Amino acid sequence: MAQEKVVLAYSGGLDTTAIIPWLKENYGYEVICCCIDCGQGEELDGLSERAKASGASKLYIEDIVDDFCDNYIVPCVQAGAIYENKYLLGTAMARPGIAAKLVEIARKEGAVAICHGATGKGNDQIRFELGIKALAPDIKVIAPWRSDKWKLQSRQDEIDYCKAHGINLPFSTDQSYSRDRNLWHISHEGLELEDPSQEPNYEHLLMLTTPPEKAPDKPEYVTMTFEKGVPTSVNGKKMKVSDIIKELNEIGGRNGVGIVDIVENRVVGMKSRGVYETPGGTILMEAHAQLEELCLDRATMEMKKEMGAKLAQVCYEGKWFTPLCDAIQAFVKSTQEYVTGEVKFKLYKGNIIKAGSTSPYSLYSESLASFTTGDLYDHHDAEGFITLWGLPLKVRAMKLAENQKTK
Repeated sequence: MAQEKVVLAYSGGLDTTAIIPWLKENYGYEVICCCIDCGQGEELDGLSERAKASGASKLYIEDIVDDFCDNYIVPCVQAGAIYENKYLLGTAMARPGIAAKLVEIARKEGAVAICHGATGKGNDQIRFELGIKALAPDIKVIAPWRSDKWKLQSRQDEIDYCKAHGINLPFSTDQSYSRDRNLWHISHEGLELEDPSQEPNYEHLLMLTTPPEKAPDKPEYVTMTFEKGVPTSVNGKKMKVSDIIKELNEIGGRNGVGIVDIVENRVVGMKSRGVYETPGGTILMEAHAQLEELCLDRATMEMKKEMGAKLAQVCYEGKWFTPLCDAIQAFVKSTQEYVTGEVKFKLYKGNIIKAGSTSPYSLYSESLASFTTGDLYDHHDAEGFITLWGLPLKVRAMKLAENQKTK
């Protein structure tokens, strides 16, 4: 009888390295590692040797950078999806794409299970597992940190466990920030950030972004174009979305843009504090919003804000592969039909400052908006609106006055 297989979501870190022998010892599975490349960069170096040295039969390194950008980032940018008014969903947006690729590899290998290294305290366990259940309800999910068989409670435990299984790897017990990196952002948790009363040690912490006070003293101008809500160029150079984000990361990073310190509400019920670096994403979100101000009518803008907040919650909670998420995206996509044009802004010490927007579909009319009398609008027309909109206020005021008289 052939040995059953498990696909392990493999980062190459100590946790998922220790999980390889643990899976073989406790389940007897053949372990197939799968590392999903969402733009982690040099973090992927040397993973193949490490995975095989730890007992994996093979390692897949799957590049989903463009899929991540086109099918997860762009819909969230178009929606203006920001969780709790601050978090640009860098980790949350990547998880459904990772789950989909894990399922694809599991199907290809005929695996009976998928394993992830997310802890029982975090959001990622929910995101991974809801994604896997939605796409492959027949595949078993193994979460070691929630298993009674998992006895490793510290980095030292994991290092000792690996050594006991003949695995000597360059990991130490030194404490550092817990980070998640992809093309969109880097998140930082741990150390002084665990105490909300403490200021972040930005000199030690930041990896993508210059602290604003150390950014250049001269502003940098940037021009972007969009077609139907999708970014198409930066400073006159046409690029695919992933390359636009890379370019904006460089530009925003040197100008101190996109640093967020937030205490957020996790899905599991606890609050957590983290610092997020999202230089390119912050610029892209702001540029898109700047163009929408010209192109969308008031009623659509109001409803879209509600849908954007809802999409942020749905994404954060791992409910991407749901009918609700599909419906929200369909609405948002319909609003982007005429979000086409050019935006210009300047970056200065962490700030994004408008410097002009144009669109062939702009709803702005200088004749209507001008303080001088234009051809399209008669000031007397306002009387009807004021009468109509002011009627409820007038009636309420009259009723209050009547009540005061009767007292």
